[in-house]
Amino acid sequence: MRLLIVKLGSIGDIVHALPALAAVRRALPRAEISWAVEQGAAEILRDNPFLDHLIVVDTKVLRRWPVSGETLSATRRQLRRLRASPFDLSIDFQGLLKSAAIARISGAPRRYGFQRDSLREPASRFLLTETVNVPLRTHVIRKNLALVAGALDIAVPAEAGEFEFPIAVSPGHEREADEIVQMVGRKFAILNPGGGWPTKLWDAGRFGALADEIWSRHRLRSVVTYGPGERELAARVAASSSRAGAAITAGPSLKGFYALARRASLYVGGDTGPTHLAMAASAPVVGLFGPTEWWRNGSPRAEDICVEREDINCRTDCHRRACSQWICMDIEVERVLAAASERLSRASRAKMTAEVSTSGA
Repeated sequence: MRLLIVKLGSIGDIVHALPALAAVRRALPRAEISWAVEQGAAEILRDNPFLDHLIVVDTKVLRRWPVSGETLSATRRQLRRLRASPFDLSIDFQGLLKSAAIARISGAPRRYGFQRDSLREPASRFLLTETVNVPLRTHVIRKNLALVAGALDIAVPAEAGEFEFPIAVSPGHEREADEIVQMVGRKFAILNPGGGWPTKLWDAGRFGALADEIWSRHRLRSVVTYGPGERELAARVAASSSRAGAAITAGPSLKGFYALARRASLYVGGDTGPTHLAMAASAPVVGLFGPTEWWRNGSPRAEDICVEREDINCRTDCHRRACSQWICMDIEVERVLAAASERLSRASRAKMTAEVSTSGA
């Protein structure tokens, strides 16, 4: 079987689809699997051991609607250059017009996606040939797993501890992490103040105060991480810390960050790509969620913790990128510190249990 996965971005969306990729590869080891992705999110999939082909596409031409013959021709030329053979089946995890158009352009005669009321752009339904029904209030990872289970009639993992996140990390990425660890010590926290939407951001000064408290109470120095365009924000966080050496800033590459997160004692951040990467890396996560929902986008692991405002009447299903009130991320440092302390405690208990189990064996 020649299978095309369509999940174009963003980083968090790609991470959330990785367990579905792993489930397909485990169930269909001989399948030829390709993944269509946009350039901005492609790095996380490069050298993936479960993929045969990575197809990087430019969808700017598909943002014009209706799709014209010129648009279809331009994208078809991209796919023809990059794919080795026709596809038997495609699975659209994105639910957008542009993702469904790529599935259609691929030539796959069978094109699966979510049912209409689960599509981000319901008009994309007419480009699909078959749909899979999933419960509406479902975590996005489980939603993606349900899609491949229905499309391919395969078994998928049910428990969060069974979810696989195949991400290839090179020695260079490990060296990035090594250099940061040498500066902060073997046990450290990661604080990630950035986010794609302004409404997802927690206050930089509060992040700095949190770094102080984590150092004071748990003797963990904090690495304040940043991505493109976020260096100044990370610097403000570090400058807000009043304890010398409690926080440093670092801007590792995407996979360098993943390598670093695998070693972290704690991670604190909002609904953004690094948070989802930290979850995939099995770092102990505390999520700060405002305009988006933890039950849908957060960690599926019961031991991870979400801190959110549940005392406001404008919180549910907001998804606003701009807001005149902006109160959902007005969260006290004390609440986040309490969640961080509890998450560290849970990680310690889990480690002790694992050590006892190993010694008993």
